[in-house]
Amino acid sequence: MSRIAVVGSVNLDLVARVPRLPAPGETLAASDLQRVPGGKGANQALAARRLGAEVTLVAAVGDDPAADEALALLHRDGVGLDRLRREPAHPTGQALITVDDSGETTIVVAAGANAALQVTPDDVRGADAVLTVLEIPDSAVTAAVEHAGGLVVLNAAPARALPPALLRQVDLVVVNTSEYAAIDGLDAAGAVAVTAGADGAVLRRGGREVARAAPPPVTVVDGTAAGDTFTAALVVALLDGASDADALRRACAAGALTVTRPGAQPSLPTAAELAAVL
Repeated sequence: MSRIAVVGSVNLDLVARVPRLPAPGETLAASDLQRVPGGKGANQALAARRLGAEVTLVAAVGDDPAADEALALLHRDGVGLDRLRREPAHPTGQALITVDDSGETTIVVAAGANAALQVTPDDVRGADAVLTVLEIPDSAVTAAVEHAGGLVVLNAAPARALPPALLRQVDLVVVNTSEYAAIDGLDAAGAVAVTAGADGAVLRRGGREVARAAPPPVTVVDGTAAGDTFTAALVVALLDGASDADALRRACAAGALTVTRPGAQPSLPTAAELAAVL
């Protein structure tokens, strides 16, 4: 079983369902409001765990009731939380998510305790892969990359400028098309996977495309966490020895399964569900 250390964020998502996304200055009535565990780090940790990996989450939450809600599914599914920090001076991170009838989303994140995360060598020691995201401070991302001993993966979301020296230490960057356009120099990494929703994904090495895959056709309910599932599935497949093309195909299928169900973590597929659709 592959061992993955995920260094990232934990949020409690407040998810409102609306018929369409509001225009600037517009108020819409929501048909539903739910509190759902989320955060890109937590989502990717749970997705990798459900796909069969042994996972440790390195993250920070507040010492508040929201933390218990945000961690509930991680506890239930056996994600390792011994490297989790409680930050009494900060609230647990929260995300305000609007989902329309076509599954499109808008997401605003209040970092809370995520902004206080610090990473030590012991946090990632012994991991076959270290996976990190940009919902935590630059210092935590840099420490995760520099202390990693196995495959180094960066989901560069939300997009922000990254130092070329950092990118050269990363084996795999995962971004969507808008993030790829917004961040200069991503091809300095060992490989770059670029997702495009229903149009699938491509994998680039050395600045050129080496693999392409498309997801199975699905009915979109909620696009939240599709990219997180894609990232986790791609890492698990590569650690299992899959080829670039096969790993990309698995990741696209896993992401597609995620959008067929509402919510972030409740929608994440299991290994059996992924095998069935493949």
